[in-house]
Amino acid sequence: MPENKYNFTPASLPIKNSDFKGVRTFAGQIVHLATDNILIWSAITGDSVRNDIEDVNGPKSIQTKKDVIAYLKSSFAVGRKAIAGLTTSNAMEQVQFRWRKLAKLDLAFYALTHANEHYGQMALYLRFCGIVPPPTLTDRS
Repeated sequence: MPENKYNFTPASLPIKNSDFKGVRTFAGQIVHLATDNILIWSAITGDSVRNDIEDVNGPKSIQTKKDVIAYLKSSFAVGRKAIAGLTTSNAMEQVQFRWRKLAKLDLAFYALTHANEHYGQMALYLRFCGIVPPPTLTDRS
């Protein structure tokens, strides 16, 4: 998505009987996903999270495409650390996540499915802007 469309939402489209009021922008989708990644993966590792994360919508200071992408990449780094630390001995260990306790493996699965949900939303945003989204899988043959 070009930077000049990072604030796009489908609320601006004339779609009959639609109600997109209050939906996240394209950038907001990415920042939310990255924030949830950080919250989920940090629950698995036991690491503290950034001080500027106030809620699932992420730090308010992240505004530019460059900052959004850097934040997303930083969330992947936290994820790689969490996955590398999962073992058969600790995968079912219960950790506190938000209002409940879950097994580390359940949290890892949630992080992956959550990312897929937002990919679907962002793919639609791209198509609404006339951009064909990149594939989720590539042929490796």
